[in-house]
Amino acid sequence: MAAKGAKARAAARKQKDKWKSKRWFTIRAPRQPWQFKVIGETLGETPEHLMGRIYETTQNDVDGDFSKMHVKLRFRVVDTRGEDALTEYIGHALQSDYIRRQIRRHRGKVDDVVDCVTSDGYYIRVKPVVVAANRIKSSQKSHMRKLMRDTLLQYTARSTWLEVQASLLSGALETTLVDSIKAIQPTRTVMIRKVQLIQSGVVIEDGPTLDEIHEEEKQANAEQAAKKAAALEKAMAGEEDEEESADDADDSEDEAEADESSDDSDDSAEEQDLSSLKVAELKELLKAAGKPVGGKKAELIARLSE
Repeated sequence: MAAKGAKARAAARKQKDKWKSKRWFTIRAPRQPWQFKVIGETLGETPEHLMGRIYETTQNDVDGDFSKMHVKLRFRVVDTRGEDALTEYIGHALQSDYIRRQIRRHRGKVDDVVDCVTSDGYYIRVKPVVVAANRIKSSQKSHMRKLMRDTLLQYTARSTWLEVQASLLSGALETTLVDSIKAIQPTRTVMIRKVQLIQSGVVIEDGPTLDEIHEEEKQANAEQAAKKAAALEKAMAGEEDEEESADDADDSEDEAEADESSDDSDDSAEEQDLSSLKVAELKELLKAAGKPVGGKKAELIARLSE
């Protein structure tokens, strides 16, 4: 048993640590309309392991729109170039708690699933939801579904996948659906709760290349580093000026103290010179100064020193 345990421990030591073999890859959004924007990072042993991986993030993180924090965008890795994992947009979904907040008791709800094909051959599945302020009759629901379905099919048939994406993410398509059904029933809100890309179509190669994006990022990083260096240099210069002003203040204080000490030394020197004079000489100096001449020698010296 002991020998078997030793062999197992030796075999475990020889096993390769998979985490050490993994490396970080940068996840980039599609060229259009996001121009290979960095949306995250992921670990992988080889580029092949990343193919088909799904990455989810909020629309707020991608577009910076705080009103779209409840929208989850979904991307799929379709290619790798160096340390970059390139993706395609495969749809979005609203968070479930956001949908629950819109649907209350005594409110009517109409939902549907519509399969559409865009003008450039993308096959997508759209799931709209209509929430009304009051209950909706069955006949009205059927009519509303038909109108929404016709609107979606007609719009996607004459639009490209990029145009459909823009209308979905901006809310323009939801507004179009509201206009199509408002004659039947006043609606509280219309939501595209989920969109799925079933099959890709013609890929458009317009826009900047990945190398151009890398060059732009390098320039932006260099400019940012230069700004930080300038700000740091300015802050250091300000500290040096404060130190110099403090040193100047200390020097002026030292000079003032030196002047006071020199004045004191001058006074003491004058007192020493006066004490060497005789009383008669001191009185003569007092007479010339127009001061009283009475008193002892110390009083005469103090009077002359005033």
